[in-house]
Amino acid sequence: MSVEVGSKVKGKVSGIKNFGAFIELPERKTGLVHISEVADQYVDDINEHLTVGEEVEVKVLSIGDDGKISLSIKKAKAPAPKPKPKKEPTPEDFEKKLAGFLKDSEERISTIKKQTESRRGGRGGKR
Repeated sequence: MSVEVGSKVKGKVSGIKNFGAFIELPERKTGLVHISEVADQYVDDINEHLTVGEEVEVKVLSIGDDGKISLSIKKAKAPAPKPKPKKEPTPEDFEKKLAGFLKDSEERISTIKKQTESRRGGRGGKR
């Protein structure tokens, strides 16, 4: 398989530096995966994600005029499924939430009043 921009190829990690990893590609070529292209999340230590000799699939991002090959591991992976869009709230949903809130509030106020009255001797503060 030839190394062309946009293609996905398998390679072997041949070296790791703090800024990225060198990947040995087919046709005796070597490319660099920058640390920002290793994983979807922030990578502080590349050694936590890759080891020398590990086989990885990479996507060829660019090939410079000087022959430098820029690679990405995270772009070689299939895109994560998109989350389902949330249902837009309707006026009925709002009314249900409001009714539930009012019921809950009334129950809490009622409980507080009962506790207060019991502390005053059950007369409810009427004199």
